[in-house]
Amino acid sequence: MSESLDLGYARVDLGREARQGLPEVVYGPGKQVDEITGIVTTLLGRNTGPVLVTRVEPGVAADVLAAVPGGRHDPDARLLTWREAAPAGHTVAVVTAGTSDGPVAAEAAAVATALGLRTTVVRDVGVAGLHRVLAAVPDLRAADSVIVIAGMEGALASVVGGLVETPVIAVPTSTGYGAALEGVTALLAMLTSCAAGITVVNIDSGFGAALAAFRLTRRPG
Repeated sequence: MSESLDLGYARVDLGREARQGLPEVVYGPGKQVDEITGIVTTLLGRNTGPVLVTRVEPGVAADVLAAVPGGRHDPDARLLTWREAAPAGHTVAVVTAGTSDGPVAAEAAAVATALGLRTTVVRDVGVAGLHRVLAAVPDLRAADSVIVIAGMEGALASVVGGLVETPVIAVPTSTGYGAALEGVTALLAMLTSCAAGITVVNIDSGFGAALAAFRLTRRPG
């Protein structure tokens, strides 16, 4: 079978599931409903695993679901999913510094769940009230990996990185006032964290963090 299929408006990567254990994920913005529909239909027909479309607004989601039945839309995560994977052994904790980081956390948790990870969410434990994250330490240490989502100065990632032994995936968010620079300050802080070994993904990329957690499960048995 060919590795890709040319639909005219997209070259669908049909071999990605065999290479990486997951079908190609569709980025929704900038695509027309019929384009998303065509790509999703192709992926469902040529693969066996979960099919995801990210960053989808409600109106577009409704039109796509009308054309491709059997899917589900999570409006908080802005995620469309078909054939979600059954929960597997790997657990991931998604931790937010503040309530304003919720949309990014929703995306991370929804994507991780759709890929079969057992997911818990710990909300609003930012370092301005350090006792809050300390109280959550047992839940964080129980997870196989931890996704830390924080804006402003992004300090929560360093704190969590110093409290757990499992992989920590840090997500800077665009939350914060002027000098937060729409997430750049948190990004740079996480990249220069004194807690060694933290993985950092792009600003507001809950999707990227969930995929990093998923890749941690792709080890030989």
